[in-house]
Amino acid sequence: MATLVIADHDNASIKGSTLNTVTAAIACGGDVHVLVAGANAGAAAAAAAQITGVSKVLHADAPGLAHGLAENVAAQVLAVASGYSHILFPATAGGKNVAPRVAALLDVAQLSDVSKVISADTFERPIYAGNAIATVQSTDITKVLTVRTTGFDPAAANGGSAAIDVVAAQADNGSSTFVGSEIAKNDRPELTAAKIIVSGGRALGSAEKFNEVMMPLADKLGAAIGASRAAVDAGYAPNDWQVGQTGKIVAPQLYVAAGISGAIQHLAGMKDSKVIVAINKDAEAPIFSVADYGLEADLFVAVPELVAAL
Repeated sequence: MATLVIADHDNASIKGSTLNTVTAAIACGGDVHVLVAGANAGAAAAAAAQITGVSKVLHADAPGLAHGLAENVAAQVLAVASGYSHILFPATAGGKNVAPRVAALLDVAQLSDVSKVISADTFERPIYAGNAIATVQSTDITKVLTVRTTGFDPAAANGGSAAIDVVAAQADNGSSTFVGSEIAKNDRPELTAAKIIVSGGRALGSAEKFNEVMMPLADKLGAAIGASRAAVDAGYAPNDWQVGQTGKIVAPQLYVAAGISGAIQHLAGMKDSKVIVAINKDAEAPIFSVADYGLEADLFVAVPELVAAL
């Protein structure tokens, strides 16, 4: 049987998390289909058809699907679910919102945050903030998974030529309504898609120092800005910058952590980064245990010197 990936998109383009989820779907075996459920989402469906490894795109288009409301998207997934052995969602806010509803309505167990596909019915997922890896085998006829995108390389966004099938859109459930959204404006790369991330911790001491020290480094590197939970809780950085188990899970090519001690929940969110650079004056800081390069130094001296050297 085939595997279905529920696309993460903005109605105009496919988000990077979908590419990682396609890779996970290929590992499950069988043909890989992608469902693009949205409103005026023809461009997103066309982009999904270009993904290498995808053999078919299902395109459902209706006003009720415009904002990814869980009730409406879940109904759309259920309408096409019968032909699939696996249904995969990226473990993003949207995926984690819809997947549990789909699993419950199918009366199956959801497999959350899958980081490795061992076989069609056996998967790995992190537990205890990533300190242990559980191997889980599912006997459900339909397996509903959320995929930890940092565990899989992205499929190529171009090179595919999948057919696009228009499927009947389900009627608006009516039980929830999209009222509005307030989205922070940011000229920097989006945190979960950035190739370089510069993160600051509580050691920076204030929002002013955070901006004064970290922003020039991010500017030099063309990086996204991240922060530890402690820095966010202290008001030094906004919530959408938080990296960690209770924030955003990231795996950039380069992750620079300045003044971050390395609490378990933070490490769980960034330890899959390809190269990790840590700057901390505490030689015993846990962040050094995962760092590829560690500098035991005062960040207020080291970071400006690094910016000057760049």
